[in-house]
Amino acid sequence: MAESKVYYMDAHSESTETALSSKMLTVFDAAGLDEMIKPNDIVAIKVHCGEWNNSAYLRPLYARTLADRIKELGGRPFVCDTTTSTYSPWGSRSSEIDILQTAERNGYSSATLGCPFICADGFIGTSDFVVDIPEGYILKEAYVAQAIAAADALIALTHFKGHSMGVIGGALKNLGIGAQSKRGKFNVHMGGHPSYGLGAAGVFHPENFKGKANTPDWEILEDCCPFNLYHINEKDELEWDGDKCANCLGCFGVMGPRGLMDIPPVQFDAVDAAIADACLGVEKAVGPGKVGYINMALDVSPACDCAGHADMPIVPHLGVFASKDAVAIDMACVDKAREAEGIKGSKAELMEAHHVGDKKFEAAAATFHSQSEVTSINTGHEIGLGSRDYELIECEPESPERFRFPYDKRPSRQRFAAKFEKFQPFPYDKFDGKGFNRLDVVDLDKVKHHYEDDSEVINVEQPTSSEN
Repeated sequence: MAESKVYYMDAHSESTETALSSKMLTVFDAAGLDEMIKPNDIVAIKVHCGEWNNSAYLRPLYARTLADRIKELGGRPFVCDTTTSTYSPWGSRSSEIDILQTAERNGYSSATLGCPFICADGFIGTSDFVVDIPEGYILKEAYVAQAIAAADALIALTHFKGHSMGVIGGALKNLGIGAQSKRGKFNVHMGGHPSYGLGAAGVFHPENFKGKANTPDWEILEDCCPFNLYHINEKDELEWDGDKCANCLGCFGVMGPRGLMDIPPVQFDAVDAAIADACLGVEKAVGPGKVGYINMALDVSPACDCAGHADMPIVPHLGVFASKDAVAIDMACVDKAREAEGIKGSKAELMEAHHVGDKKFEAAAATFHSQSEVTSINTGHEIGLGSRDYELIECEPESPERFRFPYDKRPSRQRFAAKFEKFQPFPYDKFDGKGFNRLDVVDLDKVKHHYEDDSEVINVEQPTSSEN
């Protein structure tokens, strides 16, 4: 497979045209993503709106900026996310009403975006479109969220970061999990799979349950499963109907820490491969040449935005990337992370993977040491979704005129001279034209020292006991 092109700008900003939102539009156009959008096209912008109390997700500014650009091109954008699997008993995005309320709290609404924000797979996550993927590595079908499958074009606007299951949370994951319906997520997560599903590969340890009397919160052992597969019987024993396990992940954080379930690493490896298959399913559903990718490698947290918290980033901002190839864009981001030094005090340093050349995500993001940060990438390359071989093309900033405040492009005198005459904001008539009551001169050097510097100066100037 030939090299793919990935367009890139670093994360430094010192002017309007080098603002990160401006750079996003620059690489969007450079990658030819604007050419995918025709007048009246319905364009889906797939984002991760962030879990309740997460703070690392992309600011809505980026989606708004992209939506405005799509409208300039004649398209009709909407921003979307999908219902999640019930991967936590207290998840905040498991239904449409949950996700809309969480998204709004996180700043994603029609008011901020200038276009609708919708839940793409319906109220409970069963609104989808089934796609055959005979070339898939594991999956042979995908269940794509209906609103995304119905769109004329799709832009995956991705916060590139770590992921406890996928190891990296990039473009592949944004579509391979994030653009799937709820049943599509069960498919990717190996629900019911005879080899890799939790029901087949997990090791259940009911002997570690010590009875209701010794388990004050025993109800959560039953309540963590929305399919009602865990029960404490009349003998005060914990039972699990593993043959029906859908891999909703709701029991992972409940059973594992209590020693009641051993989760097999191979299950995560299979999911990582399936992510690429499902991403291919999304591309097939939307149509050839109608899917583009933007990776914002900023606030590179070790955990996904689906966590209800955000740890400090493991590497500095890596930059802004755009491509028509999901495999290549994720590979470019992984390479940039390996080239970077890890942030002092971050999980990368904690795991001793903060050096240039270290595999940051395998150390700081993966649940198991055996997981690979390139499994989804390699699978995507294998099935023809894209190429891990890429040419990284660094873009130059565009003219600042393009990115200035668009609602009134006149310079200040034209905008405000007449208004300032009518409503004068500076009181020229007071204090001899100086306007305000202030001292003319003060000792500014006196207040410029750090406290410890002042202490050193004071200690030097104090007389010694012999001088007394």
